[in-house]
Amino acid sequence: MFQIDVMSRTPAYEQIIEQFEQFVMMDILRPGDKMISVRQMSVQLSVNPNTIQKAYSEMDLRGYIRSVPGKGCFVTQEAKEIIQRGHRNKMNEIREIVRSLILAGVTKEELIELINEEFEGRGTDDQGF
Repeated sequence: MFQIDVMSRTPAYEQIIEQFEQFVMMDILRPGDKMISVRQMSVQLSVNPNTIQKAYSEMDLRGYIRSVPGKGCFVTQEAKEIIQRGHRNKMNEIREIVRSLILAGVTKEELIELINEEFEGRGTDDQGF
């Protein structure tokens, strides 16, 4: 399920978090689902267990997962809502990007075409989802 792009400039633990967020938003991971153990994911991805633990700790801190001693880590009931809220907060970033694109000469039509492509799913091909 999870994959690490060793050629990416994004650290492995951040790749895991980003993929987790996408899996939750796509309902691949649902509230109450048990995460595989740090050790299992480490073996599966050929990544140091400390890297996986860093991702799990960050997801726990963000409220995406909860650790139950002796049982493992589970997706929280509010994970999807927390992720949605975080992404909605990016609207200001998008506004700034759009302003800079306008200054660079990108037309409204080009932006609308790009947005329509993303909503139609054609823009996800290069990410492998």
